[in-house]
Amino acid sequence: MTTRAGFVALIGEPNAGKSTLTNRMVGAKVSIVTHKVQTTRARIRGVALEGDSQLVFVDTPGLFQPKRRLDRAMVAAAWGGAADADIIVLLVEAHRGVTDGVKRILDGLEEIGKGRRIALAINKIDRVKAEDLLALSKDLNERYGFEQTFMISAEKGHGVDALREWLAGELPEGPWLYPEDQIADLPMRMIAAEMTREKLTLRLHQELPYQLTVETESWEERKDGSARIDQVIYVARDGHKGIVLGNKGETIKAISKAAREELQEFLGRKIHLFMQVKVREKWLEEAERYSEMGLDFKDGN
Repeated sequence: MTTRAGFVALIGEPNAGKSTLTNRMVGAKVSIVTHKVQTTRARIRGVALEGDSQLVFVDTPGLFQPKRRLDRAMVAAAWGGAADADIIVLLVEAHRGVTDGVKRILDGLEEIGKGRRIALAINKIDRVKAEDLLALSKDLNERYGFEQTFMISAEKGHGVDALREWLAGELPEGPWLYPEDQIADLPMRMIAAEMTREKLTLRLHQELPYQLTVETESWEERKDGSARIDQVIYVARDGHKGIVLGNKGETIKAISKAAREELQEFLGRKIHLFMQVKVREKWLEEAERYSEMGLDFKDGN
């Protein structure tokens, strides 16, 4: 039996569906999914099995024009994830087509794409007519020589099996990189923090900018099989703390409940989750915070 294994980098603009596709491929929730752009920060690796192949998905942050240190570190992480991969898949939203952002990514691929296998996945195909899809595919393939083009809906699952089967057959031959039961290489502490950050983003919508982060401070295994998890939500201003806490603590209670329930389902056991909110005005300039997110502080320079 010949086994195959390798890294697949999903790249694209913010909100192109990279996290949704990672979760669909892996069959479990390993990546944060919200309708707010730029929610993926660290390069999350989800592991999927297809036949005798092990696919390790690098779900990169969306590629956009960076303005702040955190933005620059995220974009560097995205291109770094692509440069380290065996196969790159560019996701383009069908209804948005060839935007300025897509053009910039295509320019970037000219640099890092040499000697790499690159496929195109046109996502959210249920939003446009068939003739528009074909025209978009033709346009993109004239701009760049993609090896294969796939029409998919990451959310609904259309076309995803065909993409996964193709990737599985194209990965290099070799032993598997992870144990069969391991779905993500992120420490569970970081996955727990990401789940809470997703709930914060969903609950607060536009009220709070990107100036918050979540860290899992401690993880205590208990004799009864449950675990106690303590988390800190860092915000940049006093006013933000009030927004996160909500009237009489209602917001933080709802966020904690939603995060705890998802963690319990994910881990298959009882979780005791405790949260506190701290103001750290300069957290966006602290190297330690970037390390917790799996980013390189120096990349933000």
